[in-house]
Amino acid sequence: MKTTVILKLGSTIPSLAHELGDFDEWIRSPLADLGLPMEVVDPRSAAPLPRLDTLEGVILTGSHSMVTDNLAWSERIAAWLPDVVARGIPLLGICYGHQLLARAMGGDVADNPHGREFGSHRVNLLPHAADDPLLGSFTPAIGAHLCHTQSVVRLPPDAVRLAWSEREPHQAYRVGSCAWGVQFHPEFGEQAMKGYIRECAGLLSGEGQDPAALERKVVPTPAGTGILRRFMEIVKERGESS
Repeated sequence: MKTTVILKLGSTIPSLAHELGDFDEWIRSPLADLGLPMEVVDPRSAAPLPRLDTLEGVILTGSHSMVTDNLAWSERIAAWLPDVVARGIPLLGICYGHQLLARAMGGDVADNPHGREFGSHRVNLLPHAADDPLLGSFTPAIGAHLCHTQSVVRLPPDAVRLAWSEREPHQAYRVGSCAWGVQFHPEFGEQAMKGYIRECAGLLSGEGQDPAALERKVVPTPAGTGILRRFMEIVKERGESS
């Protein structure tokens, strides 16, 4: 049976993991009732990457690593991703996964020139995103949790830019028929977002941001769960039609 694989590219802060679970659990939890097969693979170990003919879909998690560090496991995934896209296997890259997908497909990643983007913020969807299979029902804007230092500074050739925010022009894009990158974290809940703000308070203060104000402004972001569920609907639809 084919399955959707969550490639676990990193782990959350230990205190959050102890209390709330890890990135892969945050993704799987709101999808459990859909009854679709999912498994987790940690490619940072020597585990082989899944064979393409076993895949219904792929989700790339976030990570505390940096794409520009060119870590061996990350480069191995980057070399694998173009074949996933070419096969038309639905793929969702989140934060680090969003950046790694962009780089693998010919884009560029670097430190965000506007500084770190943390907290609950408005993400604006471009008008043509109304026709996008993943984000079309969420226009014109959503609330989203953001937590990143690096960004996609140049999209891959032929990528379709779908969303932007105040500090990030490339909040979401599509490449190929059904591969998406989202810089925001659809899997984060309010506790996770507040935990990251507290963990990075010194760095944020050093850039002139107010961590206490950012924490006060954290709000529920139900569109995140909606996007994860819509992605899995696309996985199911494409699996049934193949």
